[in-house]
Amino acid sequence: MVEAIATARGIRTSAQKAGLVCQLIRGKGVNQALATLQFTRKTIAREIAKVLRSAVANVQQQEAFSGDIDRLYVSAAYANQGPSMKRVRPAPMGRAYRVVKRTAHLTVQVAEKPLKIAKVAAAGDAAAEGKPARAKSSTSKGASDSAPAKSAGKTRGKTAAKV
Repeated sequence: MVEAIATARGIRTSAQKAGLVCQLIRGKGVNQALATLQFTRKTIAREIAKVLRSAVANVQQQEAFSGDIDRLYVSAAYANQGPSMKRVRPAPMGRAYRVVKRTAHLTVQVAEKPLKIAKVAAAGDAAAEGKPARAKSSTSKGASDSAPAKSAGKTRGKTAAKV
């Protein structure tokens, strides 16, 4: 199985915000992930799309790659916390507030799905093919096909006689 990783370091966003977008594309096919990122209304989605395209280019450079981009999927996408820039903002009465400008390291890993190889029937399986497949019975506990009958309606002040 062919894999490739691409990383963008020091991207000017928090790792938490980037992680929300990474969660959207994790496990999806490359084309579907790019389409998802294109229509995601987050600024960081553009940066993650660049990293994803870079990971696809890295896979294409490997000799073991089959050449079929449709078989590629995002096997991992995560955002780690990068270095924070600390700044000072003036506050009332001569004080100062600290402003933390966070950065993140974006990582996208792309892998190739293995080909599904059809199973060849052996000589012993030929006898099994002659038999029709049995359908599973659809009985479940607690669920019945007919609902219990309801009472005929209100008794209009009269009590129902007990039998």
